[in-house]
Amino acid sequence: MSDTGNNLALHYKRVLLKLSGEALLGEKSFGIDEKILNEYAGEIKSVVDAGVEVAIVIGGGNIFRGVNNASNGMTRAHADYMGMLATMINAMALQDALEQAGVYTRLQSSIKMEQIAEPFIRRRAMRHLEKRRVVIFGAGTGNPYFTTDTAAALRALEIDADVILKGTRVDGVFTTDPEKDPNAQRFTTIHGNEVISRDLKVMDMTAFTLCRESDMPIIVFNMNVPGNLKRVVSGESVGTLVHWTDDPPRRADAATA
Repeated sequence: MSDTGNNLALHYKRVLLKLSGEALLGEKSFGIDEKILNEYAGEIKSVVDAGVEVAIVIGGGNIFRGVNNASNGMTRAHADYMGMLATMINAMALQDALEQAGVYTRLQSSIKMEQIAEPFIRRRAMRHLEKRRVVIFGAGTGNPYFTTDTAAALRALEIDADVILKGTRVDGVFTTDPEKDPNAQRFTTIHGNEVISRDLKVMDMTAFTLCRESDMPIIVFNMNVPGNLKRVVSGESVGTLVHWTDDPPRRADAATA
């Protein structure tokens, strides 16, 4: 851990923040809620100011979901490429909100879009992070049949992130769906193999396998609670920590499930 000028002890130095496109809906049924966008920008700025290096992958489900549209008759590969473009719209919106908040950013795309984004180059992305720029990765992996969860796992490993932070609208990983079952119990920590055996929906299996093979921890937390992101990076027991070792990484003020 290290202390920063903001007197925040950092538990994680470099993080990959995964956000869903649906999170940007807010109260809308389609598109981007500017209030939510600006709130997220403020939360991200708070941890950047504290010294955390932040990379972001964001989905596009608020605009277009490739899987859903493919199931309705569209060619899967074609639908997935359209979904990648939707992620770029969200990435550009988040980039603008961050820069208006005073955060330096770089947007990198897995699909060539020279007029609006850099191509994804691993070493360049890492250099941007070292210079305290938030790097937003758009267009998924650049390939159809892969989700933005897989893109998040892949980019986290490529940039040597300490952890994947999956920001959601629920407080972590539960025994059942907390939005449907009021008796659902939250796990504070859980082994990845138990996530698989219980068929808990944390990330898709391709992303999860990448994390398992590289011992990449995942923290699922509620991004909509103000201050949660800063509490997570400082090591507080917020959300659910998914780990791959018999002894989970230590967290401050850990509670039992």
